Amino acid sequence: MRRASFVTFLLSAFAAVSVLPPFLISRSTQREDTPQTRTSAYLGFDLNNYPGDAALSILRKTFSFGGFWLNPPPGAKENTWVGKRPVMLHQKFGFLILYNGPLIRELKSGAQATGRGAVDAVKAAAAAKKEGFPAHSVIFLDIEEGGRLPANYHAYLRAWVDGLLRANYRAGVYCSGIPLDEGQGVTIITADDIRKNLGKRDVTYFVYNDACPPAPGCVVSHHPPPPSASGIPYAAVWQFAQSPRRKEFAARCAATYNADGNCYAPGDTKHAWFLDLNSATTPDPSSPHDRKASVLLTLSREGPASRQRQG
Repeated sequence: MRRASFVTFLLSAFAAVSVLPPFLISRSTQREDTPQTRTSAYLGFDLNNYPGDAALSILRKTFSFGGFWLNPPPGAKENTWVGKRPVMLHQKFGFLILYNGPLIRELKSGAQATGRGAVDAVKAAAAAKKEGFPAHSVIFLDIEEGGRLPANYHAYLRAWVDGLLRANYRAGVYCSGIPLDEGQGVTIITADDIRKNLGKRDVTYFVYNDACPPAPGCVVSHHPPPPSASGIPYAAVWQFAQSPRRKEFAARCAATYNADGNCYAPGDTKHAWFLDLNSATTPDPSSPHDRKASVLLTLSREGPASRQRQG
């Protein structure tokens, strides 16, 4: 995924309040060519362009699940993932189903945002059904902008979640898990902001936080960090490394990335597919059968929309 760049994020990058993950992890980007088993977290990848059928057998040696776009990813005019679910199933991949959401500027009013959220939910559900994803699968809305979201965006999100439910699919969101300094000792995390405004709606959270720490950097491990180590205890999926490396966030773990600033699978000797790295509580985060992610959402329902900085 390719995030939008915002001045407020750049200025507050090093104001993030973070903790080190409660375990040690290798800095090496290499690992044994065997799928992980019996671990509390599962390693996955995502990238905007489909890497090709031949790549899947190589990627499967390292990753349990992969991202799958239902519409053109950010910045793309076409979706190269169309029709590729059977090939991924043949390689026994789990899925992270993704739908590219609107930018803030595209939502002009509450009414227009509500209408678009409902329409996009119908489109996403129809695309998921066409690709063969079963009912009640989780579809993650890709939200490219961070910080406190405006009221129009929350109106869109409520309509998106409700619309997917009516279409017999479950809603997820991909959003920032990075604390943003709003001044006067207050920080805001987009995931917390969304969670508060969605109320009791059942949503699965896929957060990105590539700031080191808590992120380990471009590290491929048998024991990836659990999503809760992102700083978001209710996260079901954590994107802990992005390609290319975002220098303003991942400066402290620059040595874990390739010299060109990207992450690659250990078996990708030609460096053909630069990846974002994710960990999840399940090997199939969009599965309609694995309820582990949903159980996490029942914890601490009244989470704050903002966090007071200590000190």
